[in-house]
Amino acid sequence: MAVVDDDAIRLLLKRLARPHPSGGTVIERAAVLAEGSGSETVLQWLLDHGAQPEAIVPTTERHGIHGADRRASSAAASPSPSRYILPAGALD
Repeated sequence: MAVVDDDAIRLLLKRLARPHPSGGTVIERAAVLAEGSGSETVLQWLLDHGAQPEAIVPTTERHGIHGADRRASSAAASPSPSRYILPAGALD
């Protein structure tokens, strides 16, 4: 995916977009990344056009034999948002 212009990005995002209860649209970060090269450009386009990264809900740290390794959880302290929410009309 060699995305270079605004129209190509809009077309891609219209294909990937799903309705959001807010009236806008939601784009899955994984879907953008799956499109291949140029994904960073598309993610930046989303932010430049008013997309809000979905709030990441903190999970409780698990302990014990079946809990996650504490060292692994500290490595993932700043995960990327999994979805971006665009306001209504942003892809028109």
